[in-house]
Amino acid sequence: MNYTARYSLEFNPFIKNSKEILIETSQYKEVRFRLDYLLQTKGFGLITGEPGNGKTTSIRNWANSLNPSAYKIIYLPLSTLTVQETYRQLALALGMEPRFRKHENFENIQSAIRRTVIEKKVTPIIIMDEANYLSSQALNDLKILFNFDMDSKDMAVIILSGLPILNNILNMRTNEPLRQRIITSYNIEGLSIEEAKKYIRGKLKAAGCHSEIFSEAALQAICSYSTGNPRVLSKVCNACLLIGDQQNENTIDEEIVTQAINEVEL
Repeated sequence: MNYTARYSLEFNPFIKNSKEILIETSQYKEVRFRLDYLLQTKGFGLITGEPGNGKTTSIRNWANSLNPSAYKIIYLPLSTLTVQETYRQLALALGMEPRFRKHENFENIQSAIRRTVIEKKVTPIIIMDEANYLSSQALNDLKILFNFDMDSKDMAVIILSGLPILNNILNMRTNEPLRQRIITSYNIEGLSIEEAKKYIRGKLKAAGCHSEIFSEAALQAICSYSTGNPRVLSKVCNACLLIGDQQNENTIDEEIVTQAINEVEL
């Protein structure tokens, strides 16, 4: 018997390459509220959180919900680039041929953003992932790059996403000019025990399972171990399904969870 069939699943909702299921936790709703506000004001926003807490997932789902005729999404995941390389990457994303000189890329990027906003009536949304790896020089350049009309206008939405240490980096004296320009910020925490249980049940329901395949004790053990981290929750649940199937168990109990945790920690 296939393990998905054993647990009445149309697919495994806990693996990355499966169909994405969005569980609207209180953390996700708060991120969405902050980003919706940023959309109205434009300028810089900051979203931080530990690995696996859902930063990129939350931002991606929010971005995918926007009208593509009104917003241009630009995702920049390579935050370890030099300032010049970052400029070249952004120029490419805006549909331009990158220049070799920094000031030429600077002027072209600003001109492209102006045209996009004024002529096309489209707002650029620039998402800089893993921004905690950006150098101080790159962070300082961001403030200058998105300075329009002598700092009187914000024409784009710039989202800095990264680990919580990014807050400490921005609090450094050298980065004060950029920190002062951040319109809204939010740090994503782990889910509470109850929300973590709802997360697991919600994933299962969306995958076609309408029975309680995890015992209450098993759910409690998974949620306690994960400290509410969605990525860890999914890894443990996936391991539970595989181990449960191997042992011909139709219900995941605490013993199977213990085996799954041991497997995940290897």
